[in-house]
Amino acid sequence: MVSTRDVPEQIGDLPKIGRPANSALLVQNITTLAEVAAFGKKRLLALHGVGPKAVRILSDALAERGIDWAE
Repeated sequence: MVSTRDVPEQIGDLPKIGRPANSALLVQNITTLAEVAAFGKKRLLALHGVGPKAVRILSDALAERGIDWAE
């Protein structure tokens, strides 16, 4: 198992979703809410380290900014 100790606690304009989820997003070169929205909820949930809680936090952040998921 790869340590997430060196993964930033927060990336770009993303809310705090935890280091495992941040690590999964960084592997996909996702660092903004717009990129999260374009990537899609189902694809996010398929990433190792991204669970329902992280997606819920991201969904709330997207809604606050009036951004819709790509799906």
